[in-house]
Amino acid sequence: MFIDPAIDMKPAPLRYSPFKALVVPRPIGWISTISAAGDINLAPFSFFNGVSDDPPCVMYCPNGTHRDGGPKDSLKNVQETGEFVFNLCNWDLREKMNRTAEHFPRDFDEMAAAGLDAAPCEMVAPPRVAAAPAAFECRYIQTVDLPASRAGRVAHMVIGEVIGIHIDESVIVDGIVDIGLLRPVARLGYTDYAVIDEGFTMARPD
Repeated sequence: MFIDPAIDMKPAPLRYSPFKALVVPRPIGWISTISAAGDINLAPFSFFNGVSDDPPCVMYCPNGTHRDGGPKDSLKNVQETGEFVFNLCNWDLREKMNRTAEHFPRDFDEMAAAGLDAAPCEMVAPPRVAAAPAAFECRYIQTVDLPASRAGRVAHMVIGEVIGIHIDESVIVDGIVDIGLLRPVARLGYTDYAVIDEGFTMARPD
């Protein structure tokens, strides 16, 4: 079948848009920020990824608006303070990550509500999730405004430079990060997720 997104993203026999189910697996951007007033926010984003390795840069997409009006905290805070932290979610943290996806008032501390301890960062003000096996301290670079949806929902891409990296040394084996020990959780389509605990190796042809 062929789909024209400008006409209909879920023609028969589809019941839902297949887009998120086909761009898979996606790393979860579990982003912690802090407002100018000092309020901590922690939220997961299904559109997140690395965009450069030298210098290391990442992006996440806080699309839509806050239920209380205006931009989402993860956009508002980073534009106010210029800093954010990516916290890697693994299998052990999956339920707590999902808890932080709930919509709360602006001054609500999702990290504390999910029973997560905060740990201080070295170079940025927002805290990181202490239990996360890896975390990136990031300096905000820019926001790219994406086209709005047909319903008028706004969309944004936040880009940041990684200026500090925390890694739990227990996941490092023979000088590399062991994916079987890291066990990151990835986002699939609909309400589906995957845990990555096995991989395979292929040598590049050149």
